[in-house]
Amino acid sequence: MDAATAIELPSAPPFPERGRVRLLINPAAVIVLCAIGLAVLGLIVLFSASVSLKADPYFYLVKQVFGVGAAAVLCLITSRVDLDFVRRSSRWIGIGALVLLALVLVPHLGVAAKGSRRWLGHGSVRFQVSEFAKLAMVFCLAHYLALNQTRIGDLKRGFLYPLGIIGAFVLLIAREPDLGTAALALSVGLVLVFLAGAKWRYILPTIALAVLVFAVVVVHMPNRLRRFTAFLDVQGNRQGGTYQLYQSEEAFAAGGLGGAGLGNGRQQINFLPEAHTDFIFAVMGEELGLGFTLGVVGVYALMFGAGLAHLKRAPNLFHFLLVAGCLALMCLQAIINLGVVTGVLPTKGMSLPFISAGLSNLLLMGILVGIILNTHRTWGKVAIAEGGRSMREVHS
Repeated sequence: MDAATAIELPSAPPFPERGRVRLLINPAAVIVLCAIGLAVLGLIVLFSASVSLKADPYFYLVKQVFGVGAAAVLCLITSRVDLDFVRRSSRWIGIGALVLLALVLVPHLGVAAKGSRRWLGHGSVRFQVSEFAKLAMVFCLAHYLALNQTRIGDLKRGFLYPLGIIGAFVLLIAREPDLGTAALALSVGLVLVFLAGAKWRYILPTIALAVLVFAVVVVHMPNRLRRFTAFLDVQGNRQGGTYQLYQSEEAFAAGGLGGAGLGNGRQQINFLPEAHTDFIFAVMGEELGLGFTLGVVGVYALMFGAGLAHLKRAPNLFHFLLVAGCLALMCLQAIINLGVVTGVLPTKGMSLPFISAGLSNLLLMGILVGIILNTHRTWGKVAIAEGGRSMREVHS
């Protein structure tokens, strides 16, 4: 085929509904719809998982409905704020988060429960500081890495300084102690450093060192060590360190392919601890079956894929890293929870995003989705503005 023939090829027929199709398959819209679907599913399963835990069977359901509403409000507010204005305060946001993490460790200020000191507040009104500190860390890292993107290959400015930011958050969270959230924060931080362009020869030794430090910490914490060694033999320790995991596996086995039906689960009534929070996925497996639980995993995978597609539109490194951090906070937490509940990872208390009972994490998820909505609304404007500035610089 010669050039003349190629030029005469007909163009694609007009498609007047193109704008509507783009709206329906927009990655940000997909993420929002997935979040809404998971939150609604969480309300349904939570009622079944918590109905026998309080004298009032609607206690946790009402609390979660309030949390979903508050998360939706935070999502809408976050979707309208000026992220670049917030960026200018990222240093103070990071300092404020570190101060709050330190206050958690102060006796009579931080609220202790189940051997950990993770909350600030009084009575039933309290929040888990580490949940919001993770987002503050993402903001600080995204700002610093974008500010120093031309020096990201340097050991000091491109790796050690951002590693210091990550380490400040991780060490305070681990001190609570909350090793699971600390590991999540470290993972998200290293992902952002990698995406910014840091060299593998810096990242790999850091990961190896982190694993070594984690092992040493676990060895010197008898409770965590017993939990980890018990995990290696679930059946043999089912009356001790792996009781919760064993009951979770029993729930999945009882549910089979089709499930016992909503409200017909038995593990959460008499056997499975924390069925309404960390192990709510096991309740889902017993009542709704394997097919439904695989569908939930597919929804998280769809959110991740939509997030990757959305990242392609990022106009600059700061916005790219900020949204990548939000996506990592949602998806890595889901992976850890699903791994724990199914016995792939050692038992660690961590909420299933959008589904588990727990207001702090639910509010954080609302903010994360709000940031993604915000960038969907503003990225086109940012790209046009930066393109205009570039053209003016060329002409000047």
